[in-house]
Amino acid sequence: MDTKLVIFDLDGTLLDTIDDLAAATNHALQQNGYPAHERSAYRYFVGNGITRLVERALPEAARDEETVMRVRRDFVDYYSEHNTDRTRPYPGIESLVGKIAERGVRMAVASNKYQAATAKLIDRYFPAGTVCVVLGQREGIEPKPDPTIVFDILCETGCKKTETLYVGDSKVDMLTAANSGLRSVGVTWDSVRARNLRNTARNTSSTSRIGCSKSFRTVFPLRRKQCLLRPWHLQRWMH
Repeated sequence: MDTKLVIFDLDGTLLDTIDDLAAATNHALQQNGYPAHERSAYRYFVGNGITRLVERALPEAARDEETVMRVRRDFVDYYSEHNTDRTRPYPGIESLVGKIAERGVRMAVASNKYQAATAKLIDRYFPAGTVCVVLGQREGIEPKPDPTIVFDILCETGCKKTETLYVGDSKVDMLTAANSGLRSVGVTWDSVRARNLRNTARNTSSTSRIGCSKSFRTVFPLRRKQCLLRPWHLQRWMH
């Protein structure tokens, strides 16, 4: 069955947000008397939402709930004003999104970033109407890899699992797709996260198999319903 809906992760998939995430977290840490981190460390901190990002960035002895939430509030205050300072779409993404839209395939976003920031970034970097459903972290909803966010998107769009492709850059994304029963593609332009993707995809079981074209020189064929590829290959892989 042809793909009718592509669900994208946001950070690390559509947008390179790491600089602004690092700046906001370091600001919040220093506001509360804790040491900042190098930008490179944040690639290991992100992926499970803002609360977990703050928790990982804090010293281990300071990870009590009260401290985490205080630093998180400072993060949100700063990030809400500065989340487009250095954030940009990855090379090839704008063209890819445009070509998917030209084919009549709908697009949605499922992010562990809080809802207000997720919606703001999509509005800032993509033309109005390009993404039909934008869901971030919402109160009372478990973050990915819980599949609720995906099921909410499927419900809102009326698309079936068999018509839907999930695209992400992290272990969390591959687990989200597996938990949702969706085909998945892991993008590989972050070398650190790409290694984790390969390990996760090889160890994630599912019930059906789809192929990866052998002509993709940068594709890493994996078991079952998953493969890794570069952005400019995605539109050729959606059938």
